[in-house]
Amino acid sequence: MSALAWASVAVFLAAYTLIASEKIHRVAAALGGAGIMLLIHATGAEAAFFSEDAGIDWNVIFLLLGMMVIVGVLKETGVFEYLAIWAAKRARGRPFRLMVLLVVITALASALLDNVTTVLLIAPVTFLVCERLAVNAAPFLIAEAMASNIGGAATLVGDPPNIIIASRGGLSFNDFLIHMAPMIVVLMAVFIGLCWLMFGRSFRYDPERAEEVMALDEREAIADRRLLWQSLAVLALVMAAFVLHPVLHYEPSIVALLGAGVLVAVTKIRTEQAIAEVEWPTLVFFAGLFVMVGALVETGVIGALSETAVAATAGQPELTTMGLLGASAVLSAIVDNIPYVATMSPIVEQLVQAGGDQVLWWALAFGADLGGNATAVGAAANVVVLGIAARNGTPISFWQFTKYGLVVTVVTVVLVAPYLWLRYLV
Repeated sequence: MSALAWASVAVFLAAYTLIASEKIHRVAAALGGAGIMLLIHATGAEAAFFSEDAGIDWNVIFLLLGMMVIVGVLKETGVFEYLAIWAAKRARGRPFRLMVLLVVITALASALLDNVTTVLLIAPVTFLVCERLAVNAAPFLIAEAMASNIGGAATLVGDPPNIIIASRGGLSFNDFLIHMAPMIVVLMAVFIGLCWLMFGRSFRYDPERAEEVMALDEREAIADRRLLWQSLAVLALVMAAFVLHPVLHYEPSIVALLGAGVLVAVTKIRTEQAIAEVEWPTLVFFAGLFVMVGALVETGVIGALSETAVAATAGQPELTTMGLLGASAVLSAIVDNIPYVATMSPIVEQLVQAGGDQVLWWALAFGADLGGNATAVGAAANVVVLGIAARNGTPISFWQFTKYGLVVTVVTVVLVAPYLWLRYLV
């Protein structure tokens, strides 16, 4: 490789290290790395902003933007608080039953919405219910973070790495439903069993506290019924358009933006309110990351890595698939799975173009999404949950999360391996 290629690798690794170590804010690290890549001419404005292969993936940016606006409006209705209280009453105040219901709600919501947004809305309500039941909220929060990562893996919009994979691999919303969702249902059933082994036996049932929870009226949580029905109608139309992509031929980003625009236009929510709920730092982080990865493409680094990977696997699809699954799980446990997938997706794209099968995309998705559960920094949802826990006086340490996360990741990844083998390679 050229001197410029080595320089771009050095810049990327430095930024990646700062992101992983959290020495400085990840947005600053991504923007700084992108700026240096432009400064040393590893990439240019034309490639960074307009190239399909080496530039900012605007489909990803605008899909996230549209879904964040929709969720921001939904938040104003109180529907998430309603679901949490409903779950507590259906569990009749029994802690493990409550955990199962909250975990299932979190997984389903994460499949339809962004998993980070889901935990942001579910976690505060979890504190309310756990306080009523006089139980420690930490196990619930840990379980919800992991459920959001597992459930989010089922769909294109559920987990940010899936959005990147879909955009790079030309995969549709239905592709994820067909190839990812069936196994995710199995993994969620296994995960509930793991929750019992890890947490369930330590819970204590308090009849008096349970009666207090039963006295709550979940209907009081709904702040605006008209807004709720409007929001649910628009969300249903957006999800239907995702599913009908092969017929309608509208990209998910366009559907999400149209849905967000319609929702803001037809409701009484002010534009400022809707925009205020957008996670702008996340979108800027993505943009910086795409510029850095694009520089690696422009300087030939990605091409060299893909050629090395093809040579190492000697054209053996089984070895490539299982190696990618395992490596993705391990590396996503060490660093956030978003920058990992942004880096790996161009390599996987070239492997697929060189004669590989689409199973490589599913190996990457499963490995990255499930590997994110292994440590407290493996996925953005984990970091968000730990932050909420600390602000509410129930700090969860890195190792408290990780000792459970490693178990869940090992079990789920081991189960995915035979699924990929039997469905795609035999």
